[in-house]
Amino acid sequence: MTISISDPHFEDKTKAIEVLYQVIDPELFVNVIDLGLIYDLNMETEGKIIVTMTLSTPHCPMGEAITMGVENALSAAFPGKETEIILTWEPAWDFTRLTEEGKRQLDIMS
Repeated sequence: MTISISDPHFEDKTKAIEVLYQVIDPELFVNVIDLGLIYDLNMETEGKIIVTMTLSTPHCPMGEAITMGVENALSAAFPGKETEIILTWEPAWDFTRLTEEGKRQLDIMS
């Protein structure tokens, strides 16, 4: 996920991404940013953060823990803002969504 410096919410989105680096997938032990699970952060609605994300599989046994981790992290960083999680399966997650750091942590060559 990339954010344009001209985005009016650039600072808040940057802060949100930094916070989401702390949310770890309990099975893979890699954060949700480096796994490429976060597709979009929408802060257009006053008082609300809408996160569009996916999981590694639709039946991920840790899915609830991961989404709750995202919600809890953002709620702590942005008190007073509601966090809404939208789970999507399009596009489906695959290993090409990993960052270079995610590949390194999972010992996957580019």
